[in-house]
Amino acid sequence: MSRESALPCGDGDPLALNRQLCFALYAASRAMTRAYQPMLRELDITYPQYLVLLVLWEAEQSGAAGDVGVGALGRQLMLDSGTLTPLLKRMEGSGLLTRRRDSRDERITLVALTEAGRRLRPRARDWVESQLDGSGVSRADVEQLRAGLWRLLEEIGPVGQ
Repeated sequence: MSRESALPCGDGDPLALNRQLCFALYAASRAMTRAYQPMLRELDITYPQYLVLLVLWEAEQSGAAGDVGVGALGRQLMLDSGTLTPLLKRMEGSGLLTRRRDSRDERITLVALTEAGRRLRPRARDWVESQLDGSGVSRADVEQLRAGLWRLLEEIGPVGQ
């Protein structure tokens, strides 16, 4: 039974739970995070650490030097430095990345993957691919939803603004 059919319609009531976009996004976010838990446990990382790794893997795949400034990382992840700094410190302690000052501007901290961080990428990619293939949701539907969510985010403004 779908969530929409399980909840009363509310006769067009704009405050009916099943009509709330915020609730649908909240429930979907929780379900996605829960769905990723087996992979995260296998890789011995948290979801925010996974997001940091995604940015660093992408930076390396793009042919760039692989170093990403903490400010740029925060902007991409929509996280402030107060959240990001302890996260990066834990990841450095786990051997997944290194942090160093930029030689051209010591105010900038650069983050780069270690070999241990790089080795997690194929395992994460394989897991994500297998989940997509086994989900019963078409890749086109996933892409359409993702694009729609990014449009929504652009309209309402990023987190923290």
